[in-house]
Amino acid sequence: MNVPQDRIEEQPTVTGSETVALRQLMPPELLERSRTCPFDPAPGLEQRRGQGPVQPLELGNGARAWLVTGFAEAREVLADPRFSSDRIRYRDATQMQPHEAAELASAAERGEPVRPAPIESRTDGMFIFMDPPEHTRLRRLLTGQFTVRRMKALESRVTEIAVEHIEAMKAAGTEADLVPAYALPIPSLVICELLGVDYAQRDAFQENTAVALSSTATDEQRARAGGELYAFIAQLIAAKRANPADDLLSGLVHDADPPLTDAQLIDLALVLLGAGHETTANMLALGTFALLDNPEQLAALRADPGLIDQAVEELLRYLSIIQLGVTRIATESVTVGGVRIPAGATVVIAVPEINRDSRRWSDPDRLDLRRERTAHLAFGHGVHQCLGQQLARIEMRIGYTELFTRLPNLRLATPAEEVPLRNDMLIFGVHSLPVTWA
Repeated sequence: MNVPQDRIEEQPTVTGSETVALRQLMPPELLERSRTCPFDPAPGLEQRRGQGPVQPLELGNGARAWLVTGFAEAREVLADPRFSSDRIRYRDATQMQPHEAAELASAAERGEPVRPAPIESRTDGMFIFMDPPEHTRLRRLLTGQFTVRRMKALESRVTEIAVEHIEAMKAAGTEADLVPAYALPIPSLVICELLGVDYAQRDAFQENTAVALSSTATDEQRARAGGELYAFIAQLIAAKRANPADDLLSGLVHDADPPLTDAQLIDLALVLLGAGHETTANMLALGTFALLDNPEQLAALRADPGLIDQAVEELLRYLSIIQLGVTRIATESVTVGGVRIPAGATVVIAVPEINRDSRRWSDPDRLDLRRERTAHLAFGHGVHQCLGQQLARIEMRIGYTELFTRLPNLRLATPAEEVPLRNDMLIFGVHSLPVTWA
């Protein structure tokens, strides 16, 4: 299969975690978490508490966006079809040049309606940046592949993968960096199971995936790894067309009606890779860090393993690793939380602060594994709610359980304040997590 060069060149923006433009435009105090308590929202978000659940936000390109920090208001935005996810038809302020931001502001002052770009239909597979009905069709195809049977079958594999990597760490000594040794391989190998990557090809797949999603690799290295990953998935699709198996990718190749194009299939595979790989890996590492840094909570979990499901939900709420990368564009003037958001304006969903909304949770800045289980926004809300959330829960439940059961003396091998944070990324976590169990 010949892979178009322009598709290869755009691919790293799909799998990479950081949106460079957003980081350059967003006030750094809203992104960079404090060393004092790295699990809390960024200081700039905490300083905005009391200023209302919907606030104006000035971006570095001169555009005015709107920051949503309230739980109810965020759910309202994410469920309202007047807020679009389509970054091709509508202009996202976080992706604009200064002159474009000025043009948008002038149009808003004149009261001009928002006119979507004249695109008859989307031919790509990036459904996370689509609106219904295009989003609906692709989402439904994927939902049909995330069956209860398939998820149950993966549970035993997740356990096998976790145990294998714990035993490998023990065999290598009494210390390890938990990120490459445990947190990253689990979701990577599960993605291999889902997509139907042959065992013989998994090392190359994992290596290119790690580089494409790396924060320490150079742009050139990420681009090269991304191109190789794109080409690999293209070849994998060709193999599934010729020899289908009982995996998700084969199902998408053969069950879609009308059939999906190769470009759509590759995009879908890359979305699954990026969304299901890095987020879970960072939750495994950061969640372990949070539990080791809160020994009384870890002791409660060890004393009552039945708390694990509550623990996973509380960690998802408390850590909220999706920082400020969730945006929507108002296709018309909408009032949310008593604030008028003009047509064409970009709304930024501040998930870490939303999941600490004191109107919903008492003492929200405290990690409490016995907290009554309530809905949070770690997996989003509305039509774009994470479709792989049950698999992510399985990986976390098994990952934490096996780790703390098989390594009962697990603890940090370095002072907590020296653990390197992923403050340079839009998916928060740690770059490394040195641990020991001696």
